[in-house]
Amino acid sequence: MAEKLTGGCLCGAVRYEITGDLIFSGKCYCNDCRKSSGTGHSAVLAVPDQAIKITGKVTEYKKAGGSGQPITRGFCPVCGSRLTSVASVMPGVTMVVAGTLDNPEQFVSQMSVYASRAPSWDQPQVGTVTFAEMPPPQS
Repeated sequence: MAEKLTGGCLCGAVRYEITGDLIFSGKCYCNDCRKSSGTGHSAVLAVPDQAIKITGKVTEYKKAGGSGQPITRGFCPVCGSRLTSVASVMPGVTMVVAGTLDNPEQFVSQMSVYASRAPSWDQPQVGTVTFAEMPPPQS
């Protein structure tokens, strides 16, 4: 089992604790992730839904993702910090924004997706598995 991870929003109104193993971690350079993060990419930790406990009120925003299926982003209604994403194409998985970790050093990116869309000033880390778009589905 992975070490316990904790984090929360900027104002502290929303907190979370992750107690299970990660499914994956990575950076996404798609247009939606760039715009919702306010920078060149979004860094996330994917965890099973049952591995995360969130306290505090979370407001949601739903929009179709690259697959055409909805992605629901969770954020603090007080300070606006984006905390989570749930993609309908990945049932049972919650993606947690790595920048909200209490100890950001606990994030290690395993891959980058939509790297073809990365801006010149925010390129994927050399040596990390990189996909120009989404990786092919695993069977």
